[in-house]
Amino acid sequence: MNLEHVHSVTDSVCPECLTRLTAQRVRRGGDVFLRKTCPEHGTFETIIWRGSPTFTSWARPKRPAYPQNPFTEIEAGCPYDCGLCPDHRQQTCTALLEVTQRCNLGCPVCFASSGGDAPPDPGLDVIEGWYRRLLEAGGPYNVQLSGGEPTLRDDLPEIVRMGRALGFEFIQVNTNGLRFAADPDYVAALADAGLSSAFLQFDGTEDDIYRTIRGRDLFSRKVAAIEACARHNIGVILVPTVIPGVNLHNLGAIIDFALAHMPTVRGVHFQPVSYFGRYPQPPTDADRVTIPEVIRALEQQTDGRLSADHFQPPGCENALCSFHANYVLMADGTLHTWGGKPKTGGNCGCGTECQPESAAEGAEKARAFVAQKWIAPQQDTPPQDGPSLGEWDAFLERARTHAFSVSGMAFQDAWTLDLERLADCCIHIVSPDGRIIPFCAYNLTSREGKALYRGQYASDPA
Repeated sequence: MNLEHVHSVTDSVCPECLTRLTAQRVRRGGDVFLRKTCPEHGTFETIIWRGSPTFTSWARPKRPAYPQNPFTEIEAGCPYDCGLCPDHRQQTCTALLEVTQRCNLGCPVCFASSGGDAPPDPGLDVIEGWYRRLLEAGGPYNVQLSGGEPTLRDDLPEIVRMGRALGFEFIQVNTNGLRFAADPDYVAALADAGLSSAFLQFDGTEDDIYRTIRGRDLFSRKVAAIEACARHNIGVILVPTVIPGVNLHNLGAIIDFALAHMPTVRGVHFQPVSYFGRYPQPPTDADRVTIPEVIRALEQQTDGRLSADHFQPPGCENALCSFHANYVLMADGTLHTWGGKPKTGGNCGCGTECQPESAAEGAEKARAFVAQKWIAPQQDTPPQDGPSLGEWDAFLERARTHAFSVSGMAFQDAWTLDLERLADCCIHIVSPDGRIIPFCAYNLTSREGKALYRGQYASDPA
């Protein structure tokens, strides 16, 4: 029997009523649980970290970067004053614009509970107001057009072109790829409008996985969507939702598939399943997969080509939210890593010499990396003047064309929500009324589906 140790204290919410509660991060052996007690609904305990790399070694302190122009005041406190409020500790890296709530799938793990009786799409004037709102907040930032399924809008190229004209240089579409696979003219129009990248839902290489998660065989459609992006030089990031017992065994195959489809595919971004939206029942710990489990599975399933030592905590969002490693695929098929092994030891994860990182610097680096590495490489570049550096020149050229990122983000639901993590969030959604809200707050629902933010506010482009 493992002894229990209270590692640290934070705040969370009750999954039943969303009341703010004190929570403990409780360690038993190599596992960490989030425990909280609601006076009305009782105690809840949920796994948040399993095994190595350890919870302590992964943590990183940061010097906060508060919003340049907060749009809401502090009244009820986190998570009830999002907008962003003046106490939020990180600026926007990526801003999501939900341009439709319509969808051509009905996935039970949908963040947005899309489809069904969807409201009318916001007009172009409203979307222009959202873009301008981001500029008022301190942008331009990286933008992801999301939904619903944004490619159901025939005018999506116009939305991309509008954003580019307003100064947003990186615009990505979050898509299931079905229209990309079926409509090459539409993909061409998006490329012509200046689309930077496709964030492609890609849960695995087996149709059994898609039947379980998405309700139908989709693998061939995913391949066709990637091929369409290749024809029009649109970079693709594969985005698997990772679910225990469904596709956790398939992570290595996803990496192999991605490498085989470079340089169009620029990386893989794993998302361990979180439970809100349409998910029908409260999850158990067996329903969850944590960041260290994904890292270990990647090492095991790639026979060490992706080593656990390659992966590092983020510099932008809270360290406990994500992981990343950067590679270059060489012509002989070998993978070379960029960056060093994370430091370990000490309460903050980096020993006695640990100094808090700058959240502002982390956000800037994250924005720049995504804007440079998640796009397709330029097909024609002039040779560089100067003396040849031999193998180093070859490496730099491969880095330009075959840089490959492997990352992941563990979004929080009502059971796992840690308000320290939420305060560090840099992935934000522009709500219909123009407020800027952290992703996990915007999508947060109680066990019965009550939302704090999603669906609560009418559109107001001003």
